[in-house]
Amino acid sequence: MDMLIGLIVILLLTLTMPFCSKRVERNLEIFIFLMGLAAVIVSGSISLDLIFSILQNHLLYLITGAVFITGLLFKYQIHRIVRLKDAALKYMPPKVLIFLVIVLLGLASSVITAIVASLILVEIVGILPLSRKDKISLDVVACFSIGLGAVLTPVGEPLATITTSRLDKDFFYLAREIGIYYIIPGILLLGLFGALLVGRQFPKVPEKVSDEAGSEEKVLEKIISDESYGQIAMRTAKIFIFIIALELLGTGFKPLIDGYVVGLDCRILYFGNMISAILDNATLAAAEISTRMNSQQIHAILMGLLISGGMLIPGNIPNIISAGKLDIGSYEWARVGVPLGLLMMAVYFIFIFAV
Repeated sequence: MDMLIGLIVILLLTLTMPFCSKRVERNLEIFIFLMGLAAVIVSGSISLDLIFSILQNHLLYLITGAVFITGLLFKYQIHRIVRLKDAALKYMPPKVLIFLVIVLLGLASSVITAIVASLILVEIVGILPLSRKDKISLDVVACFSIGLGAVLTPVGEPLATITTSRLDKDFFYLAREIGIYYIIPGILLLGLFGALLVGRQFPKVPEKVSDEAGSEEKVLEKIISDESYGQIAMRTAKIFIFIIALELLGTGFKPLIDGYVVGLDCRILYFGNMISAILDNATLAAAEISTRMNSQQIHAILMGLLISGGMLIPGNIPNIISAGKLDIGSYEWARVGVPLGLLMMAVYFIFIFAV
């Protein structure tokens, strides 16, 4: 009982403190790491084997390496990227561009992985002539799309890999099972939503920078100087810490999940899986998915995990990467992610259980 109370307290702190304290929000990676460490201590899960297991996870190094290399590529390819952006803005209607960014990255994430898709996303969002509010909105909506699309194949993200393996299914199982009826329509609707939300204020032709403000070349030089090697290294280190923190949280909360979550009715489990807004959804999928389940139960578990993973920053790797790169705070993310996620949860609940 003491362990249960301790884990619930840690869960509540993890959910609320980033919104209550600016200091916590500015140091979110360290805070989540400390909460993960507290969770494995309270649950009695901490051990050298756990530490070695986390450090041997190849995804830890794949993700952080990709973030570092992409940061360097962006620093040296910014001029070419900006020229492509200008051409797109000149010949393509704003709403179409926003729609394509959200939809194509969502669909491509199942092939190029959610990690690469999110890295491309942040570079696109970073150079678009949008207000900060619109950049955040676009990024959050696109991360929902990437989170959904990545599950179409086992290549896209660990949740898809674990699910396919646990059910002993073929490579295209998830694409057939939930892709046609749930994932692809959801990505298309997210594209439309993003185009309406952001595209209405998107300038058709990029504005020229005045002589007083400095030439476009000087603006680009400022972007390059702002993206220093130190900042790239610091952002990479934060991602590294964040991934370890999620591993610790998933392990620490496993007794709570096994004892009080896994056995729930799939309707309750669907909404209960909103806990993946702060926990790694692959860990939850590994605990919940079973060959004894029918298709409706599998659909409910997967969609609950995938949707709620976009609601808060810790819920998905794409969220973590883009929030770190674009300096998005917990409240800024939640202001868009929570209402959108709740709306999607309600709509998908109707389609899964009532239609």
